[in-house]
Amino acid sequence: MATRTQTLIPVAIAAVIIGAVGLMSLPSDSKLESVQFPRGTIKIDDIALQVQVADTEPRRVRGLMFQDQLPYDQGMIFVFDEVGVYSLWMLNMQFSLDMIWFDQNGNIIHIEKDVPPCKTALETMTCQSFTPDGKALYILEVTSGFVDRFNITKDSKLSIISI
Repeated sequence: MATRTQTLIPVAIAAVIIGAVGLMSLPSDSKLESVQFPRGTIKIDDIALQVQVADTEPRRVRGLMFQDQLPYDQGMIFVFDEVGVYSLWMLNMQFSLDMIWFDQNGNIIHIEKDVPPCKTALETMTCQSFTPDGKALYILEVTSGFVDRFNITKDSKLSIISI
């Protein structure tokens, strides 16, 4: 049986990163100005959310970077082509997030709460990545405090209404 390697998905990555390793450029289709997000609606338990859908590599790379904090009824859902172990990190985020990983059946496999952004040069160099406890097909990012405010637990369930 083949195993899928871990994929690191930057929650947000700048078009050009200058650091200890030098200069790194992103492909032109990943640049900030060229990424548009379709919108959709999901539910976690009985809580409806309007979400930006990150279903392509350029959209997943762009993520929520440089966006203002979201109200509790909004988020971003990362959608992958196949189930796998996907890590996230908070590069160039402007606010803290709760992150929730879901399997193909909408079951929660991992929750990270109150993940701080990595905005400064020093924070960027030490920005921690977050890896789930299992394989996921979806990752939801919402404003920090969402999980506690709405009592989201590993028993909560994702329902896709439209994405």
